[in-house]
Amino acid sequence: MAPSHTVTGKLSSILDDSRLTISDAEFRQLREFIHAHTGIALSEHKKALVCSRLSKRLRHHGLRHYSDYYVLLVENDPEGAELMAMINAITTNKTDFFREPHHFRFLSEHVFPAYRQNPGRERPLRLWSAASSTGEEAYSLAMTALEAMPSFNEQDIRILATDIDTDVLARAASGVYTQTQASHIPEALLRRYFLKGQGAHQGEVMAKPVLKSLVHFHWLNLQEEPWPMHEKFDVIFCRNVLIYFDKPTQQKLFRRMAGVLKKDAYLMLGHSEAMHGLNDLFKPVGHSIYQKK
Repeated sequence: MAPSHTVTGKLSSILDDSRLTISDAEFRQLREFIHAHTGIALSEHKKALVCSRLSKRLRHHGLRHYSDYYVLLVENDPEGAELMAMINAITTNKTDFFREPHHFRFLSEHVFPAYRQNPGRERPLRLWSAASSTGEEAYSLAMTALEAMPSFNEQDIRILATDIDTDVLARAASGVYTQTQASHIPEALLRRYFLKGQGAHQGEVMAKPVLKSLVHFHWLNLQEEPWPMHEKFDVIFCRNVLIYFDKPTQQKLFRRMAGVLKKDAYLMLGHSEAMHGLNDLFKPVGHSIYQKK
């Protein structure tokens, strides 16, 4: 007798559940692999998170054990396609427009006026959103710049926006957001810099060309050496990223960022992040705002 749908469903559920179980040894393998390739340090209490986020990748490949998935990553992924899919699955992408607004006020009140008052200053002004996620931070930077200096164009300011997650970068480059996501944008700026979706795009907004022209999205793993940038930056936003790294990786990244900042340039960190032991390179000038010495 053929099994009933109920029995089949239960069997499928059992198989799915088995894939959601990760042993301590499997977790250690994947945790070390993730750290080596991304710098992300996962503590023991992240075991359930790794299990849930990677379970879809196991199902995609028809695998029942995380040890089999580790073998796939190490031995059967010559082009790195699964590595990229794994990184996309494991990274956290939480962001909003004008998140931590004091950073944008600092740009408006200090950085952009200083640029405007010094016509002989090196052009263009370069900003780097070092973990841009879906792009809200980078477009917030562009709006802040255009509000401070409406005549800004690509010759005056360039915003580099990078992330390790290819999925979020594609969404960021499109410049399309739901109205819920756009609710953090002041109404006047929303009208000035975004188009309202019609028809199939009802409930969405899209960044106007004047905004997109200032932002350039590129894939970058912060662990990569050397970084491909050749010009130094006036401001780096690296917010809510370092919390995922261990202390040695944080220190290394701080020093590398100091190396790509101009003299007296600024580094913005997340509100829960702080810099310790690098007084030779940076001085605090505001809440989670540091200036290169």
